[in-house]
Amino acid sequence: MANDEAALTELLTDVLALAAGREVLWATDLNRGGAALLIGVLEARHQTLVYIPGRSVYHASRTYRGDGKTDAKDAAIIADQARMRRDLQPIRSGDQISTDLRLLISRRTDLVCDRTRAINRLCAVLLEYFPALEAAFDYAMLKAAVVLLTKYTTPAGIRRVGESRIAAWLRNQGCYNAKTIASRAVAAAHAQHTTVQAQEVGADLVAALARTVLDLHKQMAEVEKQIEARFREHQHAQILLSMPGFGTLLASEFLAATGGDMTAYDSAARLAGVAGLAPVPRDSGRISGNFHRPKRYDRQLLNAFYLAAQSAARYCPQSRTYYQRKRSEGKNHKQAVLSLARRRLNVLWAMLRDGTPYQQPAAMAA
Repeated sequence: MANDEAALTELLTDVLALAAGREVLWATDLNRGGAALLIGVLEARHQTLVYIPGRSVYHASRTYRGDGKTDAKDAAIIADQARMRRDLQPIRSGDQISTDLRLLISRRTDLVCDRTRAINRLCAVLLEYFPALEAAFDYAMLKAAVVLLTKYTTPAGIRRVGESRIAAWLRNQGCYNAKTIASRAVAAAHAQHTTVQAQEVGADLVAALARTVLDLHKQMAEVEKQIEARFREHQHAQILLSMPGFGTLLASEFLAATGGDMTAYDSAARLAGVAGLAPVPRDSGRISGNFHRPKRYDRQLLNAFYLAAQSAARYCPQSRTYYQRKRSEGKNHKQAVLSLARRRLNVLWAMLRDGTPYQQPAAMAA
């Protein structure tokens, strides 16, 4: 079927006519992207749609006859799995704000990856003809150093202009620590008096890449403003921000991953299983109590809980106490943070269930 509303509506009408009033269960191996129109059409007609991950379809196909792979065979396997299994979850579209946040966060992730790629390429080109300047700064952390490269890219050029004029130019560009940046750049220029063959073309490439990095940085700032503005309109915004460790970005990632609807998770344990924070047993025969990290989970949701717990372990007294206790029990840093994230998930789930912001234990006692 073509991914077209008219074709999908015609398919839906034919299937309902064939069912003759009996219950119809739809199944798909995609829960977003190209299947968004299909999901919207089925939701508009109040049809039940379950999601079977492509990985599950792949492993299930081994239990069916033949080694061939076709779209028709995959569709038959998906239908058969949906008919037999009772553990499949229905697809629930998130609220409008959570959907917007998911798209904005995906866009920010793309920009972060593009900026990292541009910075790595900039450093690689700069290393070919001016290694002293490449080693002088961390260009991923110092925006002023990237601004410097949009105009001053060669040892001779930096020596000719001098420290005071470079510092004044950087201040005019709105850079902080202009004098320090200029001093380190001039020191790097005095450390190299040899002109490398790659300098002529490399200098132009470095300047162009520096402008690209700054442009990507500007786009990231604009997207982050959009994320914050959209996030603060959500009904759970104040509750999420009251939880130590959760800022605007991590809370937005949480809403994007969950759809902003906690009714999809009947318990904190279910949410922990989706987030990859619930250990999975691997018992056999006389061996019991053998747990390991899960392999199937929502990585975006785990990332939000892990980073929030790691931040809370530094700045929240209660979280820091729990983290130190786990370390004293012999757990390494990663294990202790995951354990803390699991405990905090219980608290956050109860907060969202009851609509209550986080309260410090001392305040609760008072």
